[in-house]
Amino acid sequence: MAEPMPGDVDDLPAAPQHDLTALVIPLLKGVLYRDEDPTLWAALLRLQARVRDHVAVLLLDLVLDEAEGYAFLRSRPGLDEDSPKLPRLIRRQPLSFQLSLLLALLRKKLVEFDASGGETRLILSRDAVVEMIRVFLPAGSNDARLIDQVETHLNKAIELGFVRRLKPAATGQEALFEVRRILKAFVDAQWLADLDQRLALYKTQLTTTGSTDEDT
Repeated sequence: MAEPMPGDVDDLPAAPQHDLTALVIPLLKGVLYRDEDPTLWAALLRLQARVRDHVAVLLLDLVLDEAEGYAFLRSRPGLDEDSPKLPRLIRRQPLSFQLSLLLALLRKKLVEFDASGGETRLILSRDAVVEMIRVFLPAGSNDARLIDQVETHLNKAIELGFVRRLKPAATGQEALFEVRRILKAFVDAQWLADLDQRLALYKTQLTTTGSTDEDT
């Protein structure tokens, strides 16, 4: 076999490399999951120090959880009030009361699921989610209306990246939803410590809201 001539190595195709742009743009758009793009995830782990330095210029922090397999960008908290007002790259989105309740219940379910030491993916049916919320509603609430509301809030949770709708294995199979583990990053341990008190407050407010709706 002939020896390669000097300069021949330069003519070989280079192995694909991910630059900062290929990593930062997807992160600016949303959450990067290990299971959805293993190649990009591996590149992020390799270049995470450079990514952190790069997004710091934009007043953003990289939140990366290797164990759970997700990464996203978060606006830096506590910026100096005297600093120039810059456009917010990561949009804050206020959550409705009902959506907040749904996310709180899903987060609590995730804690119970992890404590059981079983599977790593929490998958719930739509009916299971409906029953979780029914506890906080007045007796005799309209089932059809409740299901419609749960569907609406689940769709919003999917849009925010906290839930993923799974494809049914067969025609006519009940809708299934996976609770994404990134929810743990937004509902932290301190928040969970006060969860029972918060849920009691939710139940009181929902009961009051439900009674008002029925009277109108």
